[in-house]
Formats: sequence, C-alpha cells, structure tokens
Amino acid sequence: MDTSKPVLLTGASGNLGRMLAVELAAAGLTVRLTDIVPFPDPLPPRARFVKADLNEALALVRQAEGCQTILHFGGVSVERPYEEVLGPNLRGLYHVYEAARREGARVVFASSNHSIGFHSRPVGNEAKLDADCEFRPDGYYGLSKAYGELMGRMYWDKHGVENVNLRIGSCFPKPINARMLATWLSYGDLARLVLRCIAAERTGHAVVWGASNNPATFWGADHRERIGWQPEDSAEAYRAEVGHIVSDDPVEERYQGGGYCSIEYSRQGGFSPRRSFDLE
Repeated sequence: MDTSKPVLLTGASGNLGRMLAVELAAAGLTVRLTDIVPFPDPLPPRARFVKADLNEALALVRQAEGCQTILHFGGVSVERPYEEVLGPNLRGLYHVYEAARREGARVVFASSNHSIGFHSRPVGNEAKLDADCEFRPDGYYGLSKAYGELMGRMYWDKHGVENVNLRIGSCFPKPINARMLATWLSYGDLARLVLRCIAAERTGHAVVWGASNNPATFWGADHRERIGWQPEDSAEAYRAEVGHIVSDDPVEERYQGGGYCSIEYSRQGGFSPRRSFDLE
C-alpha cells in the first residue's frame, strides 16, 4: 500500500466514517477528512478535518489535490424526499468524480443494497443475486446509489477513472433482526474491504457486495477477486439472538431492501409474499 499519498474520506463524521478514519490512520495512511458537520472525535494521527459541502465543487477539488483514493461515504444516508437527496447524492457525486478525474485518483463509493432492494429474497435453493443484476431501487436513496454506480461505469469507460462500488448491506456493530443474518457487514470486514480497495493494483470498474461471510446471504458473485478481499466475520453467530425478529409487513419481508421497500408503498391489486406479479 502506498502510504506516501493521502486518502480523502467524505462523510467522515458519520458512524462509518468515524470508524474508517481510525482504521485508515492505524494502517499508516495520511487521511483528509471532510463532512458538512464537524468531526466529533479527536483526530487520529496523520488526519486533518475540513468542513465542506458536497454541493461545492471547489471544496472537493481542493481536498482531493494529490490524493490517491477518494473514499466517498458522504451524502444523505437514509431514505429521504427526492429534493433532499438530489444535491448531495447526485450533484455531490459528480463533484467527487470530477475531482478524481483531475487527480487520477481511484473512487471507492459507498453504494447500497437499496439500489437493488426490490429484488425478491431468494427462497430455498433459488439462485443468489449476482452483482451484474439489474438495478431495482427501493426509494430515492437507493435510486441515487444506482445513479452513483452508473456514474462510476461511465467515468471508467470514458475517462479511465477506476472505481470500486461497495454495495453495502447492513453495517452495524451487530445484526438486529432476521434480515441482517443475510445482509450484515461487520465494522471489521468493512475496514478490511476499504483498505484492500486502496491497496489493489488495478480495479477497473468493480462492484462488491458489502456483506460479511453470512451463510444466509442473498448475494452471489461479484468482483472481490480483483481487490483480494474475503470477509472474516459472520452474522450466523447471532442467529439465536435475532433470528426470530421479523416484521408483520409482507412487503418488508418479501424484498431484499426490507423496510425501505415499504416506505410510501402504494401498489394496488393485493399482495402475497410468495406471489409474483404478472408483469414483474
């Protein structure tokens, strides 16, 4: 890993950003941290923080100068109305990619399972979902993540900007319900994944399912071999604790995106969790 050039981390003041800032510094990297709100913790060694808005192109360009990698974890991180998602998640992402193109930097994009959330969960021996599946976002947040992955595809094809899209499942200290037995990503596995994204010799445009080594996973093949990452943790250790925790919402329990699929859900015509819609 080249530790002579800094790494830029957007969204540094969020839960994942704060954890990654510590792990990146521990790996010997010089880290530039940015967010729209102040960094709430003591700064790790070799880290500096600058408050910046993703909507401001010049701020991103200045922070990215000389960087080898931009870790883009900033923006709206939950389902919100379209107008709230639009600026940071679409315009802000454009500013990130333009900064990466200018600096010849790699982008590691915190995408989400909500970009494919309206795929049904596999039942029994049904095939797992591979990373080249069609996008089926479950809301405006998921739609912005699909847009982000497509922007990465375009910037690789058109400008040669390498990017790794981490299609994160549920990254929390531990699983909290039965769905997360499939989707959970431990903090440790995320940190190791990000470090491998930085260190990989070549990535091209890659998509990696951001989930730990969960036997119940919804997801199959991806591009993890390009970066040399395999998860080490597993949600299975929590099955007795959370395996019984499900909702009474058939929409939430049918689709991979879980509760996000139910937000403002208004499809008419009845619903059965095991029935396929005629035009699906």
